Amino acid sequence: MSRLQTTDGLTEEQTELLKLVRQFVDEQIIPAAQELEHADEYPTEIVEGMKEMGIFGLMIPEEYGGLGESLLTYALCVEEIARGWMSVSGIINTHFIVAYMLLQHGTEEQKQKYLPKMATGEIRGAFSMSEPGLGSDVSAIRTKAVAGAGEGADQEWTITGQKMWLTNGGSANLVAVLVKTDLGADSVYRNMTTFLVEKEPGFGETAQGVTVPGKIEKMGYKGVDTTELVLEGHRTTGAQILGGEPGKGFYQMMDGVEVGRVNVAARACGVAMRAFELGIDYAQQRETFGKKIAEHQGILFRLADMATKVESSHQMMVKAAKLKDAGARNDLEAGMAKYLAAENCADVVEQSFRIHGGYGYSKEYEIERLYREAPMLLIGEGTAEIQKMIIGRRLLEEFKLKG
Repeated sequence: MSRLQTTDGLTEEQTELLKLVRQFVDEQIIPAAQELEHADEYPTEIVEGMKEMGIFGLMIPEEYGGLGESLLTYALCVEEIARGWMSVSGIINTHFIVAYMLLQHGTEEQKQKYLPKMATGEIRGAFSMSEPGLGSDVSAIRTKAVAGAGEGADQEWTITGQKMWLTNGGSANLVAVLVKTDLGADSVYRNMTTFLVEKEPGFGETAQGVTVPGKIEKMGYKGVDTTELVLEGHRTTGAQILGGEPGKGFYQMMDGVEVGRVNVAARACGVAMRAFELGIDYAQQRETFGKKIAEHQGILFRLADMATKVESSHQMMVKAAKLKDAGARNDLEAGMAKYLAAENCADVVEQSFRIHGGYGYSKEYEIERLYREAPMLLIGEGTAEIQKMIIGRRLLEEFKLKG
């Protein structure tokens, strides 16, 4: 194992699991990633392998059929998987967030209904906040659920609207959807509710009033399906409200996004590590002016800078995960980890691309794929600007002037 991205204090079980995941990445993901990515093909065999390993149930407690691992263990596994191909880590990321939201906020009936099948990968999760034209302003959502007859779990609700940027939108069969519910609360954020929408995998009309139009074509982050979700008079009941009580959706989603930011940081760490590996390997093979380019001072400085960024991002991500596992507030650290890791990843990938020279521009070389994937991490789970707002506000709380 490299000295980079080591983690202190891991148990023997954690270490063995990470070795197993790394072996799976080296043998099953990296050799297949280029061909699958260029074809924009869903990695079915890789997903089946992750199901067998229990990856989909990593953080789901044993009582619901999962492995009951910590956020740290999960993040370290994601780091390894993203090192192989970032799209594969995306397949489990939104699934993990939905499982986490169910575990933290769901009713016991909802946990019993969904979590055991989510642990095996039989039920696959996606979640949706964003809408066309919405950007980072979650308060401006227009998708609306209107209450009908009945009350409580039996109350009828009808949902209409259009959601955007669903990772796993096609392959998932359970979507956590944030909608407006006019409850008369004095805050827009307390007039939002998360509904659990069941559908069939695939595209077209996948449930009554639920349509997934097709995959959105993207610059990178291929293989995984990113979609819209159109809801036209979708009929549901209060039993499908996360936690059973309307008006709590925004806070439930923000809790999920907080752990999602640790996840995105882990993905950025994995991509950065792979870019560093490719760069330092190439630098020791390519010769110019009679010596390996790694012996030129300019390249050596690049390698030093890249390795430092790889390591610092990893340690910040680990700190954020450990805080969450300890039950402590970690929005400051999660924001810092996501911001630092994503920015560092983009820089490390570009530096590796430059080390490759003209060959980095060729689709034959893996760094070309990483160069198209890294930008997604700059905007996923909140842009750098959103992270800075979160970090800045928390710093003002932490360092408030006395007196």
